[in-house]
Amino acid sequence: MFLNWIKCQGDVWCKLNHVNLDHEHFNGKSGVYIIWHGGTAPKVVYVGQGNIKDRLKDHRTDPMIQEYKDLDLYVTWATASAQKRDGVEAYLANYWNPKVGQRHPTADPIDVNSPWD
Repeated sequence: MFLNWIKCQGDVWCKLNHVNLDHEHFNGKSGVYIIWHGGTAPKVVYVGQGNIKDRLKDHRTDPMIQEYKDLDLYVTWATASAQKRDGVEAYLANYWNPKVGQRHPTADPIDVNSPWD
């Protein structure tokens, strides 16, 4: 399945703690998302799904995710139908093995493209 991973204006990765969640782009958008940290050895911190605006807002105050803020936290997201989200999240979590969040759907993984391809 092909996902259109979103970047911020200027074709740059969005910083989790700075992206404007009040932008109209977020209105009613649901799908999947990946949060990662930068630095010399970037690593996926969290993979999730749901209402993108609400979930990212929650992660801005999550101490387990914010533990990596000194390495800069980035985020990208893609819309995905409710029927496919569990499978997509399961695939992304299996593939990227995020540092935070051990509970992921047990649905059959749905293979998707990486945001970094």
